[in-house]
Amino acid sequence: MVRLLTILVAMVWASFAAAQDTALQRLDTGEAGRDWGAVGRLEIDGRGFCTGALIAPDLVLTAAHCLYDKSSGAAHDVKQIEFRAGWRNGRAEAYRSVRRAVVHPKYTYSGAVTLENVQNDLALLELHHPIRNTRIAPFETTGGLRKGSKIGVVSYAVGRDGAPSFQEVCQVMGRQRGVHVLSCNIDFGSSGAPVFVFQDGTVRVASVVAAKAEVRGSKVALGAALDHTLPELFAEYGRTSSYSGGLGSLQDRNSTGAKFVRP
Repeated sequence: MVRLLTILVAMVWASFAAAQDTALQRLDTGEAGRDWGAVGRLEIDGRGFCTGALIAPDLVLTAAHCLYDKSSGAAHDVKQIEFRAGWRNGRAEAYRSVRRAVVHPKYTYSGAVTLENVQNDLALLELHHPIRNTRIAPFETTGGLRKGSKIGVVSYAVGRDGAPSFQEVCQVMGRQRGVHVLSCNIDFGSSGAPVFVFQDGTVRVASVVAAKAEVRGSKVALGAALDHTLPELFAEYGRTSSYSGGLGSLQDRNSTGAKFVRP
């Protein structure tokens, strides 16, 4: 399966017409990070970090594999995970502990990067207390990314973990079985980062960074598409939720404030 993934990336690269991606911009001031406070660092058990994005006042969307120990394969204790919204220069806009985590029902952690795992590499983190801050607005989500779509990414990564970095323009190089191959500049720590699409003046999360790969000496990112997997994840969250009535319709704002917009 790993070889199939390698072949997929190589085929996408061969058919991709390169265009100009923008450089990373470090969002290390309040003004620069003003619109991106809902992106935060996930501190995991004091031993690592990932990136996550607020999609409701008490829900963070991230990559499922972030919740597992790479060495043992055991799930991290959610009590040891903290979401630091808008983290930069040693401070966050808000700090929240995690009440519970729900991974996509078809995701199985194996440590291997396979098409199926990348496709389903999504998780929701329910915070103990909602973040209600005028500087932090949860993002809506959407699907429908296609080859050639212009996208942007905000992420933390090794070597640039003190503040988020914004790549305003990168591209969808191709898509296969719910996996996007992206030209975006990501690295370790970027897992779970939101991939944004700009529609009608609104910024929406359209994919989540799940892995990185390299082909012909060039790095690419692999992202989980949200078209089908996010509604499935919400359904799993609603099935196990302590909220009465669950999440309701994904096409309307529900009891948690999350909203999924059909493309």
